[in-house]
Amino acid sequence: MMPPQLEKWKFPSVRPLLIALFIASLTACGAMGFPGVYRINVEQGNIVDQEMVDQLKLGMSRRQVRFIMGTPLVEDTFNSNRWDYPYSVRNGGQILRASSVSVFFEGDSLVNVTGDVLPEWAGGPGPEKGDASDSEGEASAEQSNEDVEAADNDS
Repeated sequence: MMPPQLEKWKFPSVRPLLIALFIASLTACGAMGFPGVYRINVEQGNIVDQEMVDQLKLGMSRRQVRFIMGTPLVEDTFNSNRWDYPYSVRNGGQILRASSVSVFFEGDSLVNVTGDVLPEWAGGPGPEKGDASDSEGEASAEQSNEDVEAADNDS
């Protein structure tokens, strides 16, 4: 003798409730993030430090600026006289550190620098006077200027 078949869903209104509860739990996991998951720091952009910016001089050519600062991350197609060097460090959606430097040209000559890191001539901090490493810094800056000029003359 066969046992009587039980109805699959005794309460038909429970099925939509269970489906809605399942979908809500899936979306809640995505919004909260999974506990214990390691998120790496993601660095994006150009790292620009004070040493690099201090080497910039008014009237430098685009090629010289590119040699010192690297290729800009943003070259605006509507304004070819501005190069942007943004930089950020993120951990997931949280920004840990961000900076930006913009370089402006007239023709092929550097005319201005704005942003978070500035050379002394644009209002940034100058090299500290009386420091023993100051003369070494000037010598290395002169050497790098010679390198820039040599690279400019080679091309």
